[in-house]
Amino acid sequence: MRSSVLGRLARAGAVLSTALALAVTAAPFTGAAQAHEAVSGTLSFSGEQGEYVSGGQSHAYAAGAVEMFDVSGPTSESAVGVTVVTPEGKRWSLHMEAPYGQKLIAGTTYTGASRWPDAQPDDPKLEFGETDRWCSTSTGSFTITHIAYGPQGYVREVDATFEQYCNGSTLPVRGEVHARMPEPPAELVVGLDLDEAGTIDTRTGQITVGGKVTCNKPASITLNGRVVQTQKQGTPVGYYENKTVTCTPGAPVPWSVSFTGAEPDSTFRPGTATLSGIGRANDRDYPASVDTGYQSTEVTLSKA
Repeated sequence: MRSSVLGRLARAGAVLSTALALAVTAAPFTGAAQAHEAVSGTLSFSGEQGEYVSGGQSHAYAAGAVEMFDVSGPTSESAVGVTVVTPEGKRWSLHMEAPYGQKLIAGTTYTGASRWPDAQPDDPKLEFGETDRWCSTSTGSFTITHIAYGPQGYVREVDATFEQYCNGSTLPVRGEVHARMPEPPAELVVGLDLDEAGTIDTRTGQITVGGKVTCNKPASITLNGRVVQTQKQGTPVGYYENKTVTCTPGAPVPWSVSFTGAEPDSTFRPGTATLSGIGRANDRDYPASVDTGYQSTEVTLSKA
């Protein structure tokens, strides 16, 4: 089923639509929403005859039997979103969010929920609908029966019920969601070692220094640093900036950079100097960046 062209297009469209929706509805989030596919889960809902979103019918979707069953949450642990794409390409979206500055708490019923832009900061937020069946305004409530988090707001488990009244209607759509996620990916850890030996081209004053980076999962590490050398008649300083190293786990990855002093009348010479630097990388699995910490060592510059 997942190999179908319709499914691939629906999934791509749903990911983009969900990202755009969360960007609008989740202004209070302290970190970007992250989506992962559920290992197991169900989304079911129904409404009486005349209820707009459900069409007056009962619906039930299960992870593994649909094109997508994604669960997302921000690092603030303030909200949870569920996106289901059916084999026919319909995208159902559920968004439940605590009042501004609060986390979702298991065992809590959030009443007086509405949707953006009507919801005020102190209001919980609830939005549920499908691409062709979406409310302009709504009121409702939801109960977080159970929720468990992993690193950076990763939603590991969620059980919740909800009730929504669409466009001023007195007929609610009522539903529930249950989802279990895979084990959360490890958080990115990166390291930086600086070599104690470097070279210098005495004709040009260009030096070459380097080191090694490490990581526990693939990452693109950006390095920035400098070399300072104290001389009797001056203190040459040179900088390396935005040196990108592709890191793969398993073994240290070597790197090197070459540069001259920052000032034209200040030239490096063979001898000792101070090499320092820091590496930074974005975690591909979480909305977070990490760094190696500021590192420094004495380096000996020898003639190339």
